[in-house]
Amino acid sequence: MGGFALGLVAVFAASLGLGQVTGVPGTAATPVADAHTEHSLSGAAEPRSEADPVPAGLQVTEDGYRLAPVSTALATDAVRPFRFRVLGPDGAPVTRYTRSHDKDLHLIVVRRDLSGFQHVHPSLAADGTWSVPLRVAAAGQYRVFADFQPAGRSEGLTLGVDVPAPGEFRPVALPAAARTATVDGYTVTLGGQLTAGSSSKLTLSVSRNGKPVTDLQPYLGAYGHLVVLRDGDLAYLHVHPDGVPGDGRTPAGPQVTFYADVPTAGTYRLYLDFQHGGRVRTAEFTAVAASSGEGTAEPGPSGSAPAGTPSATAPPAASPSAVPPSAVSPSAADEHSHE
Repeated sequence: MGGFALGLVAVFAASLGLGQVTGVPGTAATPVADAHTEHSLSGAAEPRSEADPVPAGLQVTEDGYRLAPVSTALATDAVRPFRFRVLGPDGAPVTRYTRSHDKDLHLIVVRRDLSGFQHVHPSLAADGTWSVPLRVAAAGQYRVFADFQPAGRSEGLTLGVDVPAPGEFRPVALPAAARTATVDGYTVTLGGQLTAGSSSKLTLSVSRNGKPVTDLQPYLGAYGHLVVLRDGDLAYLHVHPDGVPGDGRTPAGPQVTFYADVPTAGTYRLYLDFQHGGRVRTAEFTAVAASSGEGTAEPGPSGSAPAGTPSATAPPAASPSAVPPSAVSPSAADEHSHE
């Protein structure tokens, strides 16, 4: 009996020590990481701060507003209505917006491999449902961005959500960094360098048949619109040009200047919308952003888009089988739509 009692005392002592290690209530617990951390692009956990905000388009909800698709898929076989709502902090659909660049809401649709870009403008029903005729050229997972400003709010929002287009997904490599792109006989040349953490001046020059285009037409209140997406996660940046038509200082081409702020070094896809001859066209570029203070060799010219000459700092091209779907882009098909 005495030996049995001593055994019970030993077991109790061991259990008490184990409780102190594992953090049983009432005992000293091992510290855990702060719940308010998130993974950086390299995968390491790091704390968030107000000086390090989440880039636009990565969230489906922000400040109580939510992008809520009504349609569950995108069509590849025919033009079909794509419907969605923006829900406010009270859970009800938002029905009043502040107009920006001639529209209450801009909708960007792009496949996760940065192909199939479309910039369209849905119609708003009285019940807060947005609708736009839409067709995508190829199957795959698409990111849908809604760029808008609710009435009474001082700043705009960009919310994003993934929507599938059913079918077989066939990726190809992301085009290499290049300084020129061609579309419908127009050549667009990119000047300037993206630099992370600072405002980067980008100048895009439009020519046709070797002659500068000096009569660009206003499109949504500007001579051009530029959307920038980060390869991998599709962080979104929508920038507008320096100056507006009719301000007495902004020429109608051939140059359109933008100031862009990209959050990190890395590879980005640039989409320039411009209007000439009554039609909107999109020129696409791949660009590599340097870290602040880092010199980056500029890529040489390319004869067509999306194919290009790699930048000295651009990552090497990979075969489709070796590249994950989020890091590749199909060949140039005429998938652009503007409404």
